[in-house]
Amino acid sequence: MNKGVLSGVSLTLALALGGCGDGVKGSDGLSSQGSTEVTDIASICTPDNVSDCGMVLPYSVLRNDLENGAIPGSTFEIRNGGFGSDMDGHPTNPMQFYAITDRGPNANYTGEQGKGKVFPVPDYVPRIGLFEIQPSGDIHLVKTILLKDPEGNLISGLPNSAALGGTGETPYNAEGKVITVDPTRPYNSQTNPIKLDDHGLDSEGLVALGDGTFWVSDEYGLHLVHYNAEGVEISRINPFASDPRNIYSLPAEFGNRWANRGMEGLTITPDQQTLVGIMQSSLDNPAKHRSDLTRIVTVNLQTGKVAQYLYRQEQAQNSNSAIKALSATRFLVLERDGAFYHSNPDAMKHVYKIDISTATDLEAVTTAGVLKQDSVIGLTIEGKSLEQVIDANTQHADTSAGWQRLADHHIQPVNKVGLVADMVAEVAYPHDKMEGLWVIDGQRLGVINDDDFATWSSGDVLEQKYLDNSHSRIDGNTLYIVDGLDLSPQ
Repeated sequence: MNKGVLSGVSLTLALALGGCGDGVKGSDGLSSQGSTEVTDIASICTPDNVSDCGMVLPYSVLRNDLENGAIPGSTFEIRNGGFGSDMDGHPTNPMQFYAITDRGPNANYTGEQGKGKVFPVPDYVPRIGLFEIQPSGDIHLVKTILLKDPEGNLISGLPNSAALGGTGETPYNAEGKVITVDPTRPYNSQTNPIKLDDHGLDSEGLVALGDGTFWVSDEYGLHLVHYNAEGVEISRINPFASDPRNIYSLPAEFGNRWANRGMEGLTITPDQQTLVGIMQSSLDNPAKHRSDLTRIVTVNLQTGKVAQYLYRQEQAQNSNSAIKALSATRFLVLERDGAFYHSNPDAMKHVYKIDISTATDLEAVTTAGVLKQDSVIGLTIEGKSLEQVIDANTQHADTSAGWQRLADHHIQPVNKVGLVADMVAEVAYPHDKMEGLWVIDGQRLGVINDDDFATWSSGDVLEQKYLDNSHSRIDGNTLYIVDGLDLSPQ
């Protein structure tokens, strides 16, 4: 789809401020405000209030004392912010939506214990925010729900232990020191080990259920966690069959996820019975693979029955960052690259409609001949995982031969019905991480970005995250509302 095809689509993008500035500082937390009498987004997002800037979400400042590596001699703001990993509409209030943060401010870092992440706010608690669109076009933070373990203790974004999804990453603080159990003493593997959190999440996918509870997916473990309305963990689902917290288990091959590219998208079917999750990228199944073969998994919450389908990306190593149900078999998928528009005008930020009804359920494939089910890597062809089959037939990034081999064995991916929205073509979408979708109604779609708490790094040095080469425009959570789309379940 190109801009000519979309020429008849009305993009009604309401702006919270008078221009494309850095955002508006607002309350971080627990205040609330009565619902506005305005109940139709169309009455706010009108042609007279159109802007390519979108609606900027409020933020507070977590800290502003660290040197800005992008502009020597200055400091930068770590903003909270961060509500862009995913979003979902409020089940009953059409003017409200939920948005979720990830694990907190972090960046790649290599220190004394090897590769890992720096956490400049190590006690940050992943959280869900409830937001309301005001008649003025502003967005108000109604309340914040901090995520907690089953005993009601606040969780963190620190890594899990190896048995429950840890990938061996080392957490460091802003001074480059290993984050340890006792922060007052130096790291020692025996007496003061690395601080881990088996309830910690890199939260990415969000489902707001009609009963007031939430399901959240995580891209490290990976885990699917059910939280009550106060953010307390109720139960979970993951690929680690020995985890006593599980009500059901995912197929073991999902434990072979590409680290930091686990389950970024999560939704539930309209009957609120079946969770549907999509992996961000290809699995390392059983070793490193970087192809266009990705997976969708469904879990019936009443029976635990699991189904699994293949999704073929437009290009290898893209990110499937959100999935939203239109029916029991049709969904929207947000597929993107990691490029900024200011440095790459061909950046890809697409939303597709897909249909799983004609796709092959890998869990239901009859094992015969060269087709076998392996307890570690899932369905195999001649002993090779499906990721290996694709890679073995790849030349110059063309995976067509591998996909044809799967088709020869009657293994079909989901059907991409069509491209629903191309945000770059329409608004020169400036953000790198378009990550959340909100199906407002049959023709309006909300789109939100992950701003990384306005924090970035280059060469292990922290800096402000900017949207332009002149370092004048700081990234921030921004809601775009796209009108005139076909979001019907047909």
